[in-house]
Amino acid sequence: MASNYDNSAGFYDGLSRMIFGKALVKAQVYLLQFIPANSKILIVGGGTGWILEEIAMLHPTGLAITYVEISANMLALSRKRDAGNNRVTFINDAIEGVAMDEDYDVIITAFLFDNFTQDALPAAFEHIHRALKPKGLWLCTDFRVTGALWQRVLLKSMYLFFKLLCGIDTTTLPDIEGQFVKHQYKTKSAKAFFADFIISTLYQKS
Repeated sequence: MASNYDNSAGFYDGLSRMIFGKALVKAQVYLLQFIPANSKILIVGGGTGWILEEIAMLHPTGLAITYVEISANMLALSRKRDAGNNRVTFINDAIEGVAMDEDYDVIITAFLFDNFTQDALPAAFEHIHRALKPKGLWLCTDFRVTGALWQRVLLKSMYLFFKLLCGIDTTTLPDIEGQFVKHQYKTKSAKAFFADFIISTLYQKS
């Protein structure tokens, strides 16, 4: 993933709320209830970091969080968030370049994999997959196209906008679900948002 969202950091959350209302937030927050106490968590592509405050409301202390974000501007905003008494380690890099422990209890990826081409997705997924311990939980939220024309039009418009602004080189949504199937993850819970255009899924590693 060669690009990042530096140029949109200042207005990204506002823009997303203008288009999707609270759907993006609700979709991600839905999965947080499944985080066990005292977990070691890896968040990849955390954006502006508001998720840290939502997590802290459920778990004010006891969590060890590794927060990986390729955009320096997004990471700067994330550092200002109130994560409670949880320990957060911030890393400004693409996840592919980060050497990680392989003992995380929980992985969170929200609207991460839609930034990858179909060819680049398997290697990135494998790298993150290895960091999750057996029986660990993966909280994944992303877009999906269920056949509606408006979904395809909106997705294509988003890709074009962020290609021009941030250099995103992806033009189509990769097969995210296929990676979880390939690696034999079990679906423990799933909920759709924004007329099925957004799907939040709780996976468990074999």
